Formats: sequence, structure tokens, C-alpha cells
Amino acid sequence: MRIGASAGVFALFLGAAALSAEEMLQAAGEAPLQVAAPVASTEADLPSSSTSRKTECKPGRGCVTGQPLPRFVSLKGEEGNARRGPGLTHRIDWVFTRPGMPLKITAEYENWRRVEDQEGAGGWVHYVLLSPTRTVLITLDMAEMHANPDGASQVVAQAELGVVAKILECGGDWCRLSAGGEKGWVEKAAIWGVLPDEIIE
Repeated sequence: MRIGASAGVFALFLGAAALSAEEMLQAAGEAPLQVAAPVASTEADLPSSSTSRKTECKPGRGCVTGQPLPRFVSLKGEEGNARRGPGLTHRIDWVFTRPGMPLKITAEYENWRRVEDQEGAGGWVHYVLLSPTRTVLITLDMAEMHANPDGASQVVAQAELGVVAKILECGGDWCRLSAGGEKGWVEKAAIWGVLPDEIIE
């Protein structure tokens, strides 16, 4: 069986306009939406309160959640705005438009997470737009899904480049994925969204 990727762009580059995906944040009491001058998105350029909190952080762990950094999550809804800084006053640079697409968290600040996609594009996203459900992006065209974590085992399906698949488990050099109604083992070298040595049960 051949599993095809959905048509459409995964992320759109934007100027300063806000989209409806963040209206729920405003309704929840966030600051009113404004456009601010561009700011750098490195941790060194965050507000001083963040700098003081970093001294309490453990190496390789998020200052807010204590979870490992980097780590992978997925986009929860239809779209997610990625901003230049951790707040609604910062300009939107990207809008992720693929539900379930994997994203890598590289930093935390209060209710915001700095994320990037497979190409390294991204910014700061409010945590409510992210899901802990683990997915991967197929990075090899016609990637083979095997019956077992062994290249010599039966090929049960093939996945096109750009397919988003749900992770069922990972071990060693292989991950068992679910996509298009099919389940099978795919080599980690053919996917993005999992660390090389990561084990998922």
C-alpha cells in the first residue's frame, strides 16, 4: 500500500498580522494583540526575569516544566502561530498549518515554548497549541514500512515523502509507526521527530 502526503504547505511565512488561532488566548486573559518591533529569539535576549530563572535550571532541562530539552511534540490544532518572542506582543513570523506535524521544543519561558520544524523554521508558540502526542515526518520518498524492525522483513506499506505518522514505539534504529491505516517499522534514518537514541514504549 502506498501512503500519500496531504497536499498543502506545512508552514507559512507571515508579516505582522495575527490569525484567529490565538483568539482563544486573548479570551483566556492574555495581553491584547499588538505589533512590536522585531526582537531576537535567542535566550540571551529574553527579559531579565528569564535570565534569573535560568540559573535554577538543570542542564538539558526546561526551566518551566523540568522536561528534557530538546524534545518533540506535535501541533494540536489546525494552525499555530510562531512568534519572534514569548508573548502576544511579538510579531508572527510563521504559521504552522499541518495538524499533527512534529515540532522540536528547544526552550521554555512561562507559557511559551520555542519550537522549530524539520527545516529549522519556527519561533515561540503558546503551549496550549502543542500536544504531547508523538508524531514523525517521513523524510525519504517511498519509505518502507516493515512487519518487523528488520530490513529483511516483509514490506507492508510505503510512505511518501512528507507523510505525518504517529509513533507507536521506538527502539534502537527503528520506530513502529501508524499512517494511512497501516502500521509498520521504519528506520529512524527515514524520519524526523525522534532523537537518534530515544526509546519510546
